[in-house]
Amino acid sequence: MTALFMAVLDSFIVVVAGPSIVADLHASDSDVQWVLAGYQLSYAVFIITATRLADLYGRKGIFLLGVTLFTLSSVACALSPNAGGLIAARVVQGLGAALMVPQVFAYVTVLVPAARRHSVYGVLGIVMGMATIGGQVVGGLLIGADLFGSGWRLVFWVNVPIGVAMVLLAVRHVPKTASAATRGLDVPGVLVLSAALFLLVLPLIQGQEAGWPGWVRACFAGSAAAFGLFVALERRLERRGGDPLVPLTLFGQRSFSLGLVLVLALYALIYSYYLVLSVTLQQGLGMSALGAGLVHTPAATAFFVFSMVASRIIPKHGRRVLEVGAIVLASGYLATGLLLMSGPRITPLLVIPTLVLQSVGGGLVITPALNTVLSRVEPESAGVASGILSTAQQCGGALGVAVIGAVFFGSFRPAAAGRVAAAGHAFAVASFGTFVIAVTAGVVVFLLPNRPKEAE
Repeated sequence: MTALFMAVLDSFIVVVAGPSIVADLHASDSDVQWVLAGYQLSYAVFIITATRLADLYGRKGIFLLGVTLFTLSSVACALSPNAGGLIAARVVQGLGAALMVPQVFAYVTVLVPAARRHSVYGVLGIVMGMATIGGQVVGGLLIGADLFGSGWRLVFWVNVPIGVAMVLLAVRHVPKTASAATRGLDVPGVLVLSAALFLLVLPLIQGQEAGWPGWVRACFAGSAAAFGLFVALERRLERRGGDPLVPLTLFGQRSFSLGLVLVLALYALIYSYYLVLSVTLQQGLGMSALGAGLVHTPAATAFFVFSMVASRIIPKHGRRVLEVGAIVLASGYLATGLLLMSGPRITPLLVIPTLVLQSVGGGLVITPALNTVLSRVEPESAGVASGILSTAQQCGGALGVAVIGAVFFGSFRPAAAGRVAAAGHAFAVASFGTFVIAVTAGVVVFLLPNRPKEAE
């Protein structure tokens, strides 16, 4: 759980650290974007391969390798003398996250009895949600503390003692497991899938910044072709009795396929919304990293409380919990947009109530979503299923940032209306955009099976 929290936190904590990095390293906006993108790109591209390596060579060894790499690269991030060094260290850090995170999901599926699994998935959902929302709070507090004059570097130094403790404890307490069904590594599948994911995620991350040039469309076309080739290779390998990188039969399970769509939509919302909120607070309202982080505190508290509620009531009420959560979540985004469009000048106190409303809905739908995706997966497929889930989270995040980021920055015109008014208008438009995605997620929720497998 600690490994999962660190990996997700580091996807978000850098958002609030961006202005400090620019000031200290004299970095450009593009440099800061790549500090975020480098981590996300290597994380997304390597996850499924890392899960297969764990199935083949043992989850404990791969988990320890991932934690070690993540910790050492955190040191490199904290010591980076320039933007180039920080970006390179973040790419390696994303690789470490890809190695360690899927093992968390796999261990839950393999070690926890089916009857108790829903409660553990509930904890997983809480951990991921708190890392997502709390990243803004933790980042603001660490940068505001400025211990020993470390500034933004403290957001990376904090990983080091935690990482060392994790390695020492994992060596003693984490059991050795592997998948007996995995006979070898599908190297052609690894290469083609990695290329497909790279060609998909790179333009999502860089397209808006670059103005959506021709190479972005070429990347999308290449990604579609690579995914088609990957499916053909996997089917051919299955027909020949081989061991494919991704068993395509997983996607024949309705709960798994719909759950992945739900995860894509939810993480498109979360990644994009908290990015544009951070920009609104810091660049629009001129708040400090600490002040921006504190604005998130009531929402983070609400998310934690209602995630706990969801984990307790989901066994009895099933899909109804997600349905209520999806409706409340969408209502929160719609309320924010309508409130800001009605005329008031944006202030932190104005948006905190609707942020809390969003977090109430998010706590009820995000936490049970993990159970929905993984509850029907057989233990022998736990590793690759968790890898696909983690890949969906990263791809959803990249997609959300690309779409909502384009909506926000296309509406943010400070020269015409003044920075505060322009930020309020752009944030309102972005809220309507996220409302549309939230409605899509809600439709998927109503199509899900009503009960986890173990409850039937």
